[in-house]
Amino acid sequence: MVVNQLDFSIKNSKNILLVSHINPDGDTLGSMCGLHSLILDNYKKQCDMTAVSQIPNVYKFLPYIDKVKHISDIDSSREYDLVINLDVAAPDRCVEAQVLFNKAKETINIDHHKTNPNYAKLNIVDPQASATSEVLVGIAQKLDWKISQKSAICLYVGILTDTGSFKFSNTTSRTLEYAGKLLDAGVCASDIYQKCYETNSKDMVLFQSFCINKAEFTNNDKIAYTIVYKKDLEKFNNNGEDFTDGLTEKLRAIATTEIAFVVKELNAGTSKVSMRSRTKDIAQICTALGGGGHTLAAGALIKATPQKAVKMILNEINNKNLC
Repeated sequence: MVVNQLDFSIKNSKNILLVSHINPDGDTLGSMCGLHSLILDNYKKQCDMTAVSQIPNVYKFLPYIDKVKHISDIDSSREYDLVINLDVAAPDRCVEAQVLFNKAKETINIDHHKTNPNYAKLNIVDPQASATSEVLVGIAQKLDWKISQKSAICLYVGILTDTGSFKFSNTTSRTLEYAGKLLDAGVCASDIYQKCYETNSKDMVLFQSFCINKAEFTNNDKIAYTIVYKKDLEKFNNNGEDFTDGLTEKLRAIATTEIAFVVKELNAGTSKVSMRSRTKDIAQICTALGGGGHTLAAGALIKATPQKAVKMILNEINNKNLC
């Protein structure tokens, strides 16, 4: 059984590194801190954790988040016994940490993206799971791991945020069953919801209003998108926080929208795309552009200016007759 191999690898590793993906969200951080907590409680072992991007302030309440090191603070020549990627759909999604992953004696890939190519020595990928954190709850059950309150908080945040507080179509009866187990372990649902969804800064709210006001619509309003330039973020006093979080969902919420996307300028020649839909398989669009994800929620990094990236996306949508 695959989970028994995971158990064996953890037991026989003296040093372990847990890795989150670039531009971290609630699931990659929740599953990383959650696994750190599970290993500490059940194996009495400390793990290193790393992030390759700034951690959003909204997730600073997570247990053990203060132990996460930026990749620049880890010796790139180090060889870990075991490196575990959490919610990393493809190896390049952990950017500089990929060097440490490739050098490790053992590698494990725990994820839920259907486009994941199973790139590690051991792959635990469940596309039916709502979140990587949900995958970890299942692993904990199979291995009879104790789930402490700290572990439960981390894993609940991962599930809550990747299901859009249980309103996305990836929410299943198993998702709710596992969330219930985490509540039984000491999670306060109202407190976590408030921390994740009701702590936005004034600047972030005004920024998102600005972006929605300049949104573009095409294909009889079936496609809605907006471009976020670096100068826009600077205008609203952005200090590195991901002000675009949740912006795509707001565009998707428009009644006529079938596909919504946000193109964010990262630098002069690179754009980040976040795409959402209610009914269209947009993973095929993002995969064609070098990214990936889920059927109704996907993304990509495109080596192009925002304007060119928009044209590439619209061409892919039209070529595949999605709208």
